[in-house]
Amino acid sequence: MKRTDYLSWDEYFMGIAILSSMRSKDPSTQVGACIVDSDKKILSMGYNGMPRCCSDDEYPWDREGNPLDSKYLFVCHAELNAILNCHGGSVKDAVCYTTLFPCNECAKAIIQSGISEIVYLSDKYSETDSTVASKRMFDSAGVKYRPFDMSGKEIKFGL
Repeated sequence: MKRTDYLSWDEYFMGIAILSSMRSKDPSTQVGACIVDSDKKILSMGYNGMPRCCSDDEYPWDREGNPLDSKYLFVCHAELNAILNCHGGSVKDAVCYTTLFPCNECAKAIIQSGISEIVYLSDKYSETDSTVASKRMFDSAGVKYRPFDMSGKEIKFGL
């Protein structure tokens, strides 16, 4: 008889997004994303960090102060990184699993790239203008979004 406590596809792909977030060097917010096609194949992954060739030792990680002394003008978000990292070409009609609801800038890239659905772990900035704008654009563009179903399943290794 086969096991019945295996991971669902959503749990599997969100787990990969969570694992990807652990690559982030951001001291305050680690975000990961995993883009999957309709055949349940991973197209790409990403996490928030400095752009390629921009040393994360030379650029700021602060959240406050002069914009040029904070991370916000420099960091590439997980969703955008996942879109840009896709070597297979198109992410049209794909699902993006992300640990944090996408900001308005990532929402624009998601819409333009043709991603059709977002599954998110956290929506802790739901009241911010950025997230409200994201949802408004997603609704207009027909991009579905839904919270990750926290089934309460404990992830353990079967070694």
